[in-house]
Amino acid sequence: MSTPSNPTPPEQPRNPLHGKTLQSIVEELEAYYGWAELAEQIPIRCFALDPSVISCLKFLRKTPWAREKVESLYLFMLREIRRNGGNKQA
Repeated sequence: MSTPSNPTPPEQPRNPLHGKTLQSIVEELEAYYGWAELAEQIPIRCFALDPSVISCLKFLRKTPWAREKVESLYLFMLREIRRNGGNKQA
């Protein structure tokens, strides 16, 4: 019995990050919070000084701890949206 050389990865239907690109995560966070609030939530320079999606992607792809914080905030945002029915609480 031989094993396939390229097994398909398991489906992850309950993982909200599955299939999401880092770019789409950053864009959704920026649309929901705005750059100023993102810089307060996660104090990194790419959110605070002359922010852009491109500059954030360059930094986050090289910095695992910052990417983890962004992904964590994204998951929190999804829970907040679900809880509030899509409306952001001030």
